[in-house]
Amino acid sequence: MTQNSYRLLGFGLVIGGALFAPVAYFILASGPITAVAISAIMIGFTSIAISVSRPQISPEASQLILETGMENIAALIEELGLENRAIYMPSSLRSGHAQALIPLGKDFEITRIKGKIPKRLIVRYGDGPGDMAIAVIAPGSTSFGILDVKPGQTTEEIETAINYVLTGLLDLAGAAVVRMEGNVLDVEVSGPKLHYENIWYYRCMGSPVASIVASLSAEGLSKPVRIKEESYKNKKSRILLEVLG
Repeated sequence: MTQNSYRLLGFGLVIGGALFAPVAYFILASGPITAVAISAIMIGFTSIAISVSRPQISPEASQLILETGMENIAALIEELGLENRAIYMPSSLRSGHAQALIPLGKDFEITRIKGKIPKRLIVRYGDGPGDMAIAVIAPGSTSFGILDVKPGQTTEEIETAINYVLTGLLDLAGAAVVRMEGNVLDVEVSGPKLHYENIWYYRCMGSPVASIVASLSAEGLSKPVRIKEESYKNKKSRILLEVLG
């Protein structure tokens, strides 16, 4: 059922039950029928609550859109022969829009980034002749946009945001646990439905779950992050994020 279907069903049951309950109690003098009418009202309010909490896009549709975007980015990365790990940038460094930066050269240094990176596919992030990169919208780049509140800088706030997106909205995984050790963010995700594979795209961008984790972490910390390591074992994904800057 769609969101509107739940809402219409809910209002119909509430109105019908509210009109029929007095008739059943005062005119028909029937306790069982009155109970049925009251039950209809309760079910109606439950349906209305479901319509409010149900996401606008189903998890299945979200996964389809996710996979389509991944294939397009994978084709671009392989065509250019890029092997560097993507740098997930917070929206504050991308003029209000989060993206992943893939350096074209192998000597990338975060200190070379001067100011906000322009909204283009091929961008210059520093003053050097080789400070060039491509900026792409990764699977997790827009994930923070569906949050009502931007995640904070503590591990608890980042963990809450990751769980809300992965489990509550996209249904891509189970619970996530976040720990911080120095400049490394250690994230363990239970039961990911899209886990890491040793393919070119994942080596560069990380798995979709890791991409979402990296984007939310970068936004919460307001710093660029890079997926340092990702592994899958015992139905759990372990994602190590290097906090840059």
